[in-house]
Amino acid sequence: MALTKRDMIDHLSVDLNLPRSECARIVEGFFDIIKSGLEEGNPVKVSGFGKWAVNEKKARTGRNLQTGEKITTEPRKVITFKASEKLKNSINDE
Repeated sequence: MALTKRDMIDHLSVDLNLPRSECARIVEGFFDIIKSGLEEGNPVKVSGFGKWAVNEKKARTGRNLQTGEKITTEPRKVITFKASEKLKNSINDE
């Protein structure tokens, strides 16, 4: 089961003993900061957690698997996430 924003808000509300509305503003604000940084083309690094970055994908020739027709994909930007060593070790119980 995925951890949702609603779950994060509920956890913060219980852990910090704050109203859910305040916790919702905190969670939304956190994601807005990450989103703004990425929209500006800047990497976003959270120490001990990981790094989000925007990468450019070039146009390339591909194939429509249903028809076999050759197609050209448009250049685009993609978001990548690289987990920190600390997070990887935590997940692997090291």
